[in-house]
Amino acid sequence: MKRIITISREFGSGGRELGRRISELLQIAYYDKEIVEEMAKRTSLSEEYISQVTQQRPVMSFPISIGKSFYLMPDPLMEQHQSIYREQHQIIREMADKSDCVIVGRCGDYILQDLHPLRIFVYADMESKIARCRERGKEDPPLSDKELRQQIKKVEKGRAKYYEFYTGQSWGDKLNYDVCINTSGKSIKELAEVLVKLVK
Repeated sequence: MKRIITISREFGSGGRELGRRISELLQIAYYDKEIVEEMAKRTSLSEEYISQVTQQRPVMSFPISIGKSFYLMPDPLMEQHQSIYREQHQIIREMADKSDCVIVGRCGDYILQDLHPLRIFVYADMESKIARCRERGKEDPPLSDKELRQQIKKVEKGRAKYYEFYTGQSWGDKLNYDVCINTSGKSIKELAEVLVKLVK
Protein backbone atom coordinates (compact mmCIF):
# COMPACT_ATOMS: atom_id res chain seq x y z
CA MET A 1 0.00 0.00 0.00
CA LYS A 2 1.34 3.41 -0.98
CA ARG A 3 2.18 6.04 1.59
CA ILE A 4 0.46 9.21 0.45
CA ILE A 5 0.11 12.24 2.69
CA THR A 6 -1.81 15.39 1.82
CA ILE A 7 -1.25 18.66 3.65
CA SER A 8 -3.92 21.35 3.77
CA ARG A 9 -2.92 24.42 5.73
CA GLU A 10 -3.73 27.88 6.91
CA PHE A 11 -1.44 30.58 5.55
CA GLY A 12 1.58 31.00 7.81
CA SER A 13 0.87 27.86 9.85
CA GLY A 14 4.04 26.10 8.72
CA GLY A 15 2.23 23.44 6.68
CA ARG A 16 4.66 23.63 3.80
CA GLU A 17 7.70 23.14 6.07
CA LEU A 18 5.91 20.33 7.90
CA GLY A 19 5.20 18.53 4.63
CA ARG A 20 8.80 18.91 3.49
CA ARG A 21 10.17 17.55 6.75
CA ILE A 22 7.79 14.58 6.66
CA SER A 23 8.90 13.74 3.12
CA GLU A 24 12.56 13.93 4.16
CA LEU A 25 12.03 11.68 7.19
CA LEU A 26 10.13 9.11 5.12
CA GLN A 27 12.43 9.60 2.11
CA ILE A 28 9.51 10.01 -0.25
CA ALA A 29 8.66 12.55 -2.96
CA TYR A 30 7.45 16.03 -2.05
CA TYR A 31 5.16 18.04 -4.34
CA ASP A 32 4.15 21.63 -3.80
CA LYS A 33 5.37 24.27 -6.23
CA GLU A 34 6.41 21.35 -8.44
CA ILE A 35 2.73 20.92 -9.31
CA VAL A 36 2.53 24.50 -10.57
CA GLU A 37 5.80 24.11 -12.49
CA GLU A 38 4.45 21.04 -14.28
CA MET A 39 1.17 22.80 -15.06
CA ALA A 40 3.09 25.70 -16.60
CA LYS A 41 5.04 23.26 -18.79
CA ARG A 42 1.83 21.73 -20.11
CA THR A 43 0.06 25.01 -20.76
CA SER A 44 1.00 28.40 -22.16
CA LEU A 45 0.37 30.02 -18.78
CA SER A 46 2.92 31.44 -16.35
CA GLU A 47 3.60 29.90 -12.93
CA GLU A 48 2.60 33.18 -11.30
CA TYR A 49 -0.79 33.22 -13.04
CA ILE A 50 -1.48 29.56 -12.24
CA SER A 51 -0.61 30.14 -8.58
CA GLN A 52 -3.03 33.05 -8.47
CA VAL A 53 -5.85 31.10 -10.13
CA THR A 54 -5.46 28.12 -7.81
CA GLN A 55 -5.85 30.31 -4.73
CA GLN A 56 -9.33 31.62 -5.45
CA ARG A 57 -12.76 30.54 -6.62
CA PRO A 58 -13.52 31.09 -10.33
CA VAL A 59 -15.62 34.11 -11.20
CA MET A 60 -19.13 32.94 -12.03
CA SER A 61 -20.93 33.88 -15.23
CA PHE A 62 -23.90 36.18 -14.88
CA PRO A 63 -27.17 35.39 -16.70
CA ILE A 64 -28.61 37.83 -19.20
CA SER A 65 -32.31 38.17 -19.93
CA ILE A 66 -33.82 38.32 -23.40
CA GLY A 67 -37.55 38.86 -23.15
CA LYS A 68 -38.78 36.37 -20.57
CA SER A 69 -35.84 33.99 -21.00
CA PHE A 70 -32.57 33.86 -19.09
CA TYR A 71 -29.30 32.69 -20.63
CA LEU A 72 -25.97 31.92 -19.02
CA MET A 73 -23.35 33.37 -21.34
CA PRO A 74 -20.21 31.30 -21.98
CA ASP A 75 -17.35 32.73 -19.92
CA PRO A 76 -13.88 32.12 -21.41
CA LEU A 77 -12.18 33.00 -18.11
CA MET A 78 -14.36 30.56 -16.16
CA GLU A 79 -13.64 27.85 -18.73
CA GLN A 80 -9.92 28.55 -18.48
CA HIS A 81 -10.00 28.28 -14.67
CA GLN A 82 -11.79 24.95 -14.86
CA SER A 83 -9.31 23.74 -17.48
CA ILE A 84 -6.48 24.64 -15.10
CA TYR A 85 -8.16 22.65 -12.32
CA ARG A 86 -8.54 19.62 -14.61
CA GLU A 87 -4.84 19.83 -15.49
CA GLN A 88 -3.96 20.11 -11.80
CA HIS A 89 -6.18 17.09 -11.05
CA GLN A 90 -4.42 15.02 -13.73
CA ILE A 91 -0.92 15.98 -12.57
CA ILE A 92 -1.65 15.20 -8.91
CA ARG A 93 -3.05 11.79 -9.92
CA GLU A 94 0.06 11.06 -11.98
CA MET A 95 2.38 12.07 -9.14
CA ALA A 96 0.53 9.86 -6.65
CA ASP A 97 0.49 6.94 -9.08
CA LYS A 98 4.23 7.23 -9.59
CA SER A 99 5.42 6.81 -5.99
CA ASP A 100 4.86 7.43 -2.28
CA CYS A 101 4.60 11.18 -1.76
CA VAL A 102 3.58 14.24 0.23
CA ILE A 103 1.31 16.65 -1.63
CA VAL A 104 0.75 20.16 -0.28
CA GLY A 105 -2.53 21.97 -0.94
CA ARG A 106 -4.39 22.16 -4.25
CA CYS A 107 -7.29 19.92 -3.17
CA GLY A 108 -4.94 16.94 -3.01
CA ASP A 109 -6.91 15.34 -0.17
CA TYR A 110 -10.07 15.38 -2.29
CA ILE A 111 -8.46 14.43 -5.61
CA LEU A 112 -6.75 11.40 -4.06
CA GLN A 113 -9.52 10.33 -1.68
CA ASP A 114 -9.90 6.92 -3.34
CA LEU A 115 -6.24 6.18 -2.47
CA HIS A 116 -6.96 6.82 1.23
CA PRO A 117 -4.12 9.26 1.94
CA LEU A 118 -3.29 10.47 5.43
CA ARG A 119 -5.07 13.84 5.28
CA ILE A 120 -3.51 16.47 7.53
CA PHE A 121 -4.86 19.96 8.19
CA VAL A 122 -2.39 22.41 9.72
CA TYR A 123 -3.53 25.51 11.59
CA ALA A 124 -2.25 28.06 14.10
CA ASP A 125 -3.37 31.13 15.99
CA MET A 126 -3.05 34.48 14.22
CA GLU A 127 -0.07 35.73 16.24
CA SER A 128 1.90 32.57 15.43
CA LYS A 129 1.04 32.91 11.74
CA ILE A 130 2.17 36.53 11.68
CA ALA A 131 5.44 35.61 13.42
CA ARG A 132 6.08 32.73 11.01
CA CYS A 133 5.40 34.95 7.99
CA ARG A 134 7.95 37.46 9.29
CA GLU A 135 10.52 34.71 9.90
CA ARG A 136 10.03 33.38 6.38
CA GLY A 137 11.07 36.61 4.72
CA LYS A 138 10.79 40.37 4.79
CA GLU A 139 7.84 41.91 3.00
CA ASP A 140 8.50 44.48 0.30
CA PRO A 141 7.24 46.99 1.24
CA PRO A 142 7.22 46.17 4.98
CA LEU A 143 3.75 45.38 6.34
CA SER A 144 2.34 46.28 9.74
CA ASP A 145 0.82 43.52 11.86
CA LYS A 146 -2.62 44.78 10.86
CA GLU A 147 -1.78 44.64 7.14
CA LEU A 148 -0.22 41.19 7.48
CA ARG A 149 -3.27 39.97 9.37
CA GLN A 150 -5.50 41.23 6.54
CA GLN A 151 -3.29 39.52 3.95
CA ILE A 152 -3.43 36.21 5.83
CA LYS A 153 -7.23 36.41 6.06
CA LYS A 154 -7.49 37.24 2.35
CA VAL A 155 -5.35 34.27 1.30
CA GLU A 156 -7.25 31.90 3.58
CA LYS A 157 -10.61 33.15 2.32
CA GLY A 158 -9.46 32.53 -1.25
CA ARG A 159 -8.23 29.03 -0.42
CA ALA A 160 -11.48 28.18 1.33
CA LYS A 161 -13.65 29.35 -1.56
CA TYR A 162 -11.48 27.55 -4.13
CA TYR A 163 -11.58 24.31 -2.16
CA GLU A 164 -15.31 24.50 -1.54
CA PHE A 165 -16.06 25.31 -5.20
CA TYR A 166 -14.24 22.25 -6.56
CA THR A 167 -14.89 19.75 -3.77
CA GLY A 168 -18.26 20.72 -2.34
CA GLN A 169 -16.67 20.37 1.10
CA SER A 170 -15.71 22.88 3.78
CA TRP A 171 -12.02 23.76 3.91
CA GLY A 172 -10.67 23.26 7.42
CA ASP A 173 -13.63 21.15 8.59
CA LYS A 174 -12.17 18.50 10.90
CA LEU A 175 -14.51 15.88 9.43
CA ASN A 176 -12.60 16.07 6.13
CA TYR A 177 -9.20 15.22 7.65
CA ASP A 178 -7.54 12.40 9.56
CA VAL A 179 -5.33 14.71 11.62
CA CYS A 180 -5.76 18.39 12.51
CA ILE A 181 -2.65 19.86 14.11
CA ASN A 182 -2.11 23.21 15.82
CA THR A 183 1.45 24.44 15.25
CA SER A 184 1.16 27.48 17.56
CA GLY A 185 4.29 27.68 19.70
CA LYS A 186 5.46 24.25 18.59
CA SER A 187 8.53 22.97 16.75
CA ILE A 188 7.69 21.92 13.18
CA LYS A 189 10.63 19.50 13.28
CA GLU A 190 9.26 17.74 16.37
CA LEU A 191 5.72 17.66 14.99
CA ALA A 192 7.00 16.04 11.79
CA GLU A 193 8.72 13.33 13.82
CA VAL A 194 5.45 12.57 15.64
CA LEU A 195 3.35 12.50 12.45
CA VAL A 196 5.77 10.18 10.66
CA LYS A 197 4.96 7.51 13.25
CA LEU A 198 1.36 7.50 12.00
CA VAL A 199 2.54 6.54 8.53
CA LYS A 200 5.24 3.98 9.27
